[in-house]
Amino acid sequence: MTTDKDRLTAQEAKGLRTAKELEGHLVWLDTFTPAALGVLAIASGIYTYLGVSSLLEDNGAVSFFAAVAYSVAVSVGIFVFWSYMLRLLPAMRTAGGFIGLTVATMVGSLAIIAMSSWLNAAALAGSAAVEQHLENTVRDYQKALEQAHDIALSGQSLGREVERARQSFDALAELEQSGELSGAAGRGAVFRVLKQKSEELRNLEDQIATQKPLIDDAFSDGNKILARMRELTVAPGPVDMRSVRFSEESVKLAGVISQLNQYGVATLVVRAAEDLPASVVLPELDGRNASVRDAQSSTIDSVLDALDQRSKTLKTAAEEVLEIEPPIETAYNPISAADAVIRYAGNFVPSWAGAIAIDLLPAILVFVLAVTQTAIRSGRDGMSIEDTLTLADLRAAINAMKDVEMTMGAADAAIQERASRQDSGKSGKS
Repeated sequence: MTTDKDRLTAQEAKGLRTAKELEGHLVWLDTFTPAALGVLAIASGIYTYLGVSSLLEDNGAVSFFAAVAYSVAVSVGIFVFWSYMLRLLPAMRTAGGFIGLTVATMVGSLAIIAMSSWLNAAALAGSAAVEQHLENTVRDYQKALEQAHDIALSGQSLGREVERARQSFDALAELEQSGELSGAAGRGAVFRVLKQKSEELRNLEDQIATQKPLIDDAFSDGNKILARMRELTVAPGPVDMRSVRFSEESVKLAGVISQLNQYGVATLVVRAAEDLPASVVLPELDGRNASVRDAQSSTIDSVLDALDQRSKTLKTAAEEVLEIEPPIETAYNPISAADAVIRYAGNFVPSWAGAIAIDLLPAILVFVLAVTQTAIRSGRDGMSIEDTLTLADLRAAINAMKDVEMTMGAADAAIQERASRQDSGKSGKS
């Protein structure tokens, strides 16, 4: 006879029904969970194989079997690890055990990312990452080319400063020839000094001018090479083959940039400016009398002062060009798909998310199962075995008892039959 104390409350009955319902769901889910886990592990192994293959330089049989062995090991490791976690972590009843297995799950997840996920990302976005590397390299080369061209053009602007200085000396020479400078008309000592410096500046001006078409041609060639490099960045076909051609073009472009750097004339102008006042060859004064010679000497001193001023002006202008930051030395470094996807990870977040998700999705199942098992245990807490029995459990128990009774009855009949045989045998002997 049951008492009120033995009866289940409504809340306990509801918890028990919930636990039974969840157990039924888990039984159904358990029928295909291992297969689903196996599919995820195999898919991860396939992408891992593709990622490993991109790292191996040799395409022979040994490399093939090495990649296959690694991918199989990854698939097996993922399947075994998550199988352990799916079974053990939800079954933990103590806080220490649950925390310990949770830490183990996190460490195992990091290990899976290290051995598989980054290779999966390389398989998913490796080619695009290498193309991103090519595109960034093109931008670096373009910046270096433009900087070298700007510096070369800045050097060409010094030609106008040299021209102005030459024209001023030519004007002074004309004044001296007409007698308006030193008072002695003709081509005397002062005239020869002025013409000497004018010719030096003209030669410098011609050297600067000869560089202009070379700079234009080099810049045009560099832009053509850049155009070909951009085409290789987005061209169809395997990125490895395009990378080889890209490397060849980058070597040519580096040569063009080096030529542009050599076409700079700022250093030449600095040296010429320093030599301008120091290389004056003073002629013998040829004035008719002492007063004229004194005038010539005074004029030559003024010319030397003018030379010094022009020299400082030219040197300052040239040094301003030299102070311009030179182009950064750029070189194309080939990169593998796996390395590229790590270097440019920020540009391929969806690919990384997919690569990690395919490996760590079972972690969600682990914690879902842990929550479900906790709910089941909560619904059964405080229940006796009799309270948790369902009609199906009771029917099974009754059938089991009947089987036991039948087995025991058959055993008793066999014992009795054996005993009767023994008694019959004894009576026959007597």
